[in-house]
Amino acid sequence: MNLASLGFFRSLRQDNHQFAVIGLGRFGRSVCSTLHNFGYQVLATDIDEKRVAQALTEQITSHALQLDSTESAALQEAGIFEFDTVIVAIGNYVQESIITTLNVKEGGVPHVIAKASSEVHCKLLQKVGADHVVFPEYEAGCALARTLTKPSILDRVDLDPDHSIVELIVPDEFHGRTIAELQLRNRYGLNLLAVSQDGKFQINPNPNKRLERGSAMVVIGCNKDINRLPI
Repeated sequence: MNLASLGFFRSLRQDNHQFAVIGLGRFGRSVCSTLHNFGYQVLATDIDEKRVAQALTEQITSHALQLDSTESAALQEAGIFEFDTVIVAIGNYVQESIITTLNVKEGGVPHVIAKASSEVHCKLLQKVGADHVVFPEYEAGCALARTLTKPSILDRVDLDPDHSIVELIVPDEFHGRTIAELQLRNRYGLNLLAVSQDGKFQINPNPNKRLERGSAMVVIGCNKDINRLPI
């Protein structure tokens, strides 16, 4: 996730409890199921009646409708334009994805998230008004590669191409040493944001706190400096 993404998500209304998801492929189903499990109201749509029926049977969404999202009138009749946030989860059908995104934006939806399958697809979605574009397969691939090469890194937020916030397992070399003794800023150019303790993170930890093997720490800094950590 980069700074532009953070800016988009900050713009979302905190009181938004309703979402519409267009497309019930693997990605759309995952979004629906997660939002529904979190207690949000979700309206799911797909052109395939079988997918709609399956979503209702498996109870992964509050409501589901069969409709052609390339038809603006169908979206309006379904009430899609009344939602604050709509996720266009049609990634493999570029034309349908672009037309749907255009329809939703022209319908007045303030926050539209669209799935892209390529860089060209992404640019086209942005041209027709998508507020945020995601690449699930690309992002999953990057995450897997990082896990394989840096298994100690648990999570990463990319601030820009050169800087990140990283959650990582405390290196063995840091075990039993205090934060002050490590001198992360002087030795690595990194700032320590938090450390885990009893399953919870302690923000801005005391410099006299000793780090323990198996716990986690969160640092911010240049990627080159992060890569110099003994992980």
